Amino acid sequence: MTLFTDTILIVMPVFLVIALGYLLRRLQLLDEDFLFQTNRLVYVIFLPLLLFYKISQADFFSYFNGPLVIGSSLVIAIGFALSYLYGSLRSFAPPVHGSFCQGAFRGNLAYIGLSICLNAYGDDGLTRAGILMGFLVPVLNLFAVLAFLLPARKRAADEKKPNWAKQLLLNPLIIASFIGLIWSYFRLPFPLILHRGLEITTGLTLPLALIAIGGSFSLTRIKGDLRCASLSTAIKLLLLPLLAALILRGMGVVGTDLAVGILLAGTPAATATYIMAHQLDGDAELAASIVMISTLGSAFSYTLCLLLLRGFGL
Repeated sequence: MTLFTDTILIVMPVFLVIALGYLLRRLQLLDEDFLFQTNRLVYVIFLPLLLFYKISQADFFSYFNGPLVIGSSLVIAIGFALSYLYGSLRSFAPPVHGSFCQGAFRGNLAYIGLSICLNAYGDDGLTRAGILMGFLVPVLNLFAVLAFLLPARKRAADEKKPNWAKQLLLNPLIIASFIGLIWSYFRLPFPLILHRGLEITTGLTLPLALIAIGGSFSLTRIKGDLRCASLSTAIKLLLLPLLAALILRGMGVVGTDLAVGILLAGTPAATATYIMAHQLDGDAELAASIVMISTLGSAFSYTLCLLLLRGFGL
């Protein structure tokens, strides 16, 4: 019973903050403009600052785990390959194929993943998750673009598409993580005034992110092919964490690193999947359903996952 209670105490606070965001939106204390600006601030400013701060303060040689990075990247690649192959076998239309595939492997590492790792393993877990995320964000974005472009590769070659290579290189999370890794690797000094300023500022990041998720949540977005959305969700929440456990353990990853790799693999679909579906002519309705269903389902899948992790002493 204590194990179950401890697990609930890890998972529920995260989803209570999400629920708070949902309640504030229903009470009209938040509006669409506020949520848009909050998401933008978190993504462009606060989250990059958090990643830079936590990674730069870490001992690179103690926290960097090559097999964890390689194994987690492999899990993403396998998730992409399996979902893409399934969509091909089922002859999904290109818009459906792209949204289904992306929802099956692209998780919300930044908002929910970091929050769960922080609650479960404290600053140590957050730092390890932040470093790992710095390497995984480019991998996720690369496969996310392929998920939409490959099914539609027969379209006219002159059809204009967003310059995703440029956006990948200019991604604020990638830039912040890279600078933090360099700072940590060379053990550059950190002025006390900057340290204290970032300590205060970065404390806003995850609460704001979770409130924004809750405020943006809407059951009316769950529509369309729910069987397809549910299958994509099952791959993301159940199959990928299992693959992560098998692959990472097989590569010799243990302890908190193993737990963090599994938890990040089991994150629900990222809100960015809906945005990318719009921009790359995917099925935005299906993408929104996957985000909503997987976010709801992750409260239960994370509880199960953490119970198993605690049962194995992690």
